[in-house]
Amino acid sequence: MPSPQRARAQASAITSGRAGRDAEVSPTSQLRTLFDRPRLSPGQRRIAQYLIEHITEAAFLSITDLADRVGVSQPSVTRFASAVGFSGYPALRERLQSIALGPLAGGPAEESRGNELQAAVDAEIENLENLRRDFADADRVIEVGRLLSASAPLTVLGLRISVSLAEYFAYAARRVHPDVRLVTRGGSVAYDALLQSREAGGTWVLAFSMPRHAQETLTAVRVARNAGLKVALITDLALGPVADEADVTFATGTGSRLVFDSYAAPGVMCAALLQAMTDADPERTQARLDEYEQVADQHRFFLKD
Repeated sequence: MPSPQRARAQASAITSGRAGRDAEVSPTSQLRTLFDRPRLSPGQRRIAQYLIEHITEAAFLSITDLADRVGVSQPSVTRFASAVGFSGYPALRERLQSIALGPLAGGPAEESRGNELQAAVDAEIENLENLRRDFADADRVIEVGRLLSASAPLTVLGLRISVSLAEYFAYAARRVHPDVRLVTRGGSVAYDALLQSREAGGTWVLAFSMPRHAQETLTAVRVARNAGLKVALITDLALGPVADEADVTFATGTGSRLVFDSYAAPGVMCAALLQAMTDADPERTQARLDEYEQVADQHRFFLKD
């Protein structure tokens, strides 16, 4: 019996050539592909199985009706939607309806799935489309950006697989913020950094938690909260242990079609918060950027384009 990671590697193996243009994928097959997540809980698999078996009807059910039909709670349906890469149940239902009304159900034709790499790109496009819908109301991003900008120091936390996103955010934030502290190691090292940040006057931590979610991330977030720090979280699940501990959660889908996840939507989420931070204090932003450019020119940090 292969491990989930090995099974995922085998399922996402790249094949050359193009899929046949006339190949039609049934709604059932599309759903099985959509719900092919090794991390689904038993309850989430029940939801997936119900949707597969009753797609024509289920695609138009409210969250309350679907929860009743499957015998789960409404929050379980919301967690399921997040687990399969959507910002919430409305976004999942929209996708279900497009499948239910697809070519084999008498609706308009959809583009061919293509090969595995194209399918991975399609999944990320869908994550970005979900994020775009979330950005229709930008007030929360603007407000959190203002709070992060005002926190001095500002701590950025990312452990294990989440290190890369945390490093990107911290690198850019240092251009516009005077004191950004990056924490990429768990245990007592993280505890010391978080406690020192609070003692130095910090008020907020920006934390990243990408799958597989680390126990040490949950522990570090709890330490931050107990120390009196507020936590803004960028993750792939709107609900769950880490999100439950955060003061603000930005849930963005990750690409899980290949053996290792990709992070197009979380990357855009980072850029959006960085933009909100720069907008919160434009005079400080301009002064710091100008100063940095002078230093960069003086020491020739970058090649000429």
